[in-house]
Amino acid sequence: MKNFLKFGYLQALCCIFPVIIFGALALSKFFTIPFLPRYDFILIICIAAQIFMLVSKLETFDELKVICLFHIIGLVLEIFKVHMGSWSYPEEAYSKFLGVPLYSGFMYASVASYICQSWRRMDLHMYSWPKPFFAVGISVLIYLNFFTHHFSYDVRWVLKALLFIIFFRTFVTFQVNEKVYKMHMILAFLLIGFFIWIAENITTFLGAWQYPNQEAAWSIVHIGKISSWFLLVIISVIIVAQLKRVKSGMKSPL
Repeated sequence: MKNFLKFGYLQALCCIFPVIIFGALALSKFFTIPFLPRYDFILIICIAAQIFMLVSKLETFDELKVICLFHIIGLVLEIFKVHMGSWSYPEEAYSKFLGVPLYSGFMYASVASYICQSWRRMDLHMYSWPKPFFAVGISVLIYLNFFTHHFSYDVRWVLKALLFIIFFRTFVTFQVNEKVYKMHMILAFLLIGFFIWIAENITTFLGAWQYPNQEAAWSIVHIGKISSWFLLVIISVIIVAQLKRVKSGMKSPL
């Protein structure tokens, strides 16, 4: 029970940035500020939160660089998906770019923040990590499929099969109160994806964005979206792992 409570406490610390975004969404849904569009208010909160985490040393400068990279990756994906009609941001804002409010990139950045914080606070170690060619290659293919499936076949099931082959031997360890726990990497990807799906239901309810079937009234996000988040989490973890590997000069991201 002691380790379980400590695990919950560490997870709460790792989720500070996502929780701030939830708070901004909830606050802006029920309270309005004259002459300040909601999306712009959320963007201001996200920027302030990012500065606070850096100044308070809750986040390192290296972690900030990784988060900025995810902000760009997420924003590019958002612009494309909104253009294709996958979802929308119906409210007006000064900070909208090609139909996408700039705060949306912070939602992707919050996933990176969670991964970086978890890595540091729970002393994550990866074992039997695949060679960079396979790890980076599969993440690039996954990211490209988010775009190309609108014009050709959706090969996500092929990519998932490749993932099980590439990460078949990979597992992660994490530490809580000096006790080390072990988990298969694919299961870790899936669990994070599942909890992001739960968070997605909360954020869409709070009006972060809107799927076509939610235009008339809010409804639960299709459970199939767990698959998309599962794949996105894999991209996130691989990028963080490879960047740590490059910085340390090691042959693996242990």
